[in-house]
Amino acid sequence: MTEPHGDCLLSFITVNYNGLSDTLELIATLPLDDERVEVVVVDNGSRTDEAAVVKEHFPKVKAVRSEENLGFAGGNNLGVRNSTGRYLFFVNNDTFFRQDGSGIIGFGMFQPLIGRLQSDEKIAVVCPKIRFAWGSNPIQYAGYTPLTAVTLRNRAIGFGQYDDGQFNTAHETPYAHGAAMMIKREALKNVGLMPECYFLYYEELDWSMMFRRAGYSIWYEPALSIFHKESQSTGQSSPLRTYYITRNRLLFVSRNTVSRAERLCSYAYMMFVVAARDILKYAFARRFDLVKATMNGIKDFIKKK
Repeated sequence: MTEPHGDCLLSFITVNYNGLSDTLELIATLPLDDERVEVVVVDNGSRTDEAAVVKEHFPKVKAVRSEENLGFAGGNNLGVRNSTGRYLFFVNNDTFFRQDGSGIIGFGMFQPLIGRLQSDEKIAVVCPKIRFAWGSNPIQYAGYTPLTAVTLRNRAIGFGQYDDGQFNTAHETPYAHGAAMMIKREALKNVGLMPECYFLYYEELDWSMMFRRAGYSIWYEPALSIFHKESQSTGQSSPLRTYYITRNRLLFVSRNTVSRAERLCSYAYMMFVVAARDILKYAFARRFDLVKATMNGIKDFIKKK
């Protein structure tokens, strides 16, 4: 069910998995006292009941406990089902906002994204500027370039660049970024919930494709910045991340390439170029756990195909 059951305007939805300190830091940067806002935290199978701790610290938060890890999409979808807002702002729990020029974290900070969604009935998703939380806070995301055919390569615009205002113009973008994306509930009802077949990684790219196939557009709106600690939960070189990235590349191809020839070429490229390169790299570094994770990702995709 995605129908709202209240009259809240904006629902923040975040998924927590053994990341209590990050989640509490995020919540502290949200306008909890504004009656137009609700915050939904899904504790996604953490080792202990972190939803209860969130509720102790922030009684106004709607903390939902899942006894099992539902994956990134499943956790967010559970948040949707427990939300009431007309607009849904999905934010990673390892992100946070900073005060505006007046030193206040208030609803007005988020109005530019809502305004962008309200400006055109065909705009379904809008993402803020995403900056890394470390150093001089370089840019992580100022929109995406389109995926190339067969190789499915693209890049995040502005990635790693110092933010000097060079990406302060709003524009349409082909894909949303899963760390921070605001969505119209009305559009979500037409398109459907986030695809749960991925479990971790690639969900937002697939969801973006679903919105675009339904005739909606996605926008980047730089009037708001969010700061991202990046991969606190899985690590940059973990077997878990390696497995799902490998498997889900192939799954994305199977769900989003139109012609059979293009799909077969993409499969070949992902398995015999990308995965083979990664296996050699991991073996050379003696990271045999990552070699195994890569091979298991391919094997499991083929098995379930």
